[in-house]
Amino acid sequence: MSQSYQDVYWTSNDGLRLHARDHAPAAGESPRGTVVCIPGLTRNAADFDALAQELTSIGWRVLAVDLRGRAGSACAPDPSSYNARVYADDMAALLRSQGIDKAVFIGTSLGVLVTITLATRAPELIAGAVLNDAGPRVPREALARIGKYAGKTLPPMDLQQAAAYAESIGKASFPRFSAEDWRAMASRMFRKRDDGLLELDYDPAVIRTTRPWVLWLLRPVLWRAVRTLTQRAPVLVVRGALSDILPADVARQMAATSATASLVEVPDVGHAPTLSEPVARDAILALLGRVQ
Repeated sequence: MSQSYQDVYWTSNDGLRLHARDHAPAAGESPRGTVVCIPGLTRNAADFDALAQELTSIGWRVLAVDLRGRAGSACAPDPSSYNARVYADDMAALLRSQGIDKAVFIGTSLGVLVTITLATRAPELIAGAVLNDAGPRVPREALARIGKYAGKTLPPMDLQQAAAYAESIGKASFPRFSAEDWRAMASRMFRKRDDGLLELDYDPAVIRTTRPWVLWLLRPVLWRAVRTLTQRAPVLVVRGALSDILPADVARQMAATSATASLVEVPDVGHAPTLSEPVARDAILALLGRVQ
């Protein structure tokens, strides 16, 4: 399959070379606007390839980013910069580098925290937002579950082993995935080494600054950030019906912060929806139709 995107690089405020996949509409077609996709804690731009294909087909430009320390973006020499404030500033630098005044932001998991943080630092950059399966309150049990595997060293693997690993940590969230789905997920999570074996495609140090007690203390700040966002721009909250990260009551409260916010729940999926599910895709298209 031919590559459906161009590689875009930009420089962060502290000098890191960062990477995004630039998915453009059909040749010669002026974009309706720009969508910036921000992945989860240990994930990368590849997670948005399917969604990007949908959005470019209706005229949107999609920039799917690798946060610092992931995939094509450089690792930070100071791990303390792996935090939502710095990630948000990296997104602002991306838009400046591309001459983009504002964009629709689609954040998954950690990408939600980055998006709402950006709303407090540079709200004028956000034309609309999709907050996929995370919010101001995350149950401690869910954070403990993620902590059991995120950042842990794995031996090099072949694709079959990597797919088995992906299934072992994700089966509860995607009970209907096939063997091919797990291989596809593994191909997005891992990078190929020179010897042909696979290793996880992120800097393990990104986990060091993800402390459950910090998120717990920040709840009031994060709620204010959600309200700042929803009162300025149309927002879609997406929740996986099986999610342990975004409780149903928190999702409803987020959507209730403004008349321009809405909620969609994706059946038979946990944390986090891929956004290629029909109900999620249709809700995103409806949100984009409301963006000015």
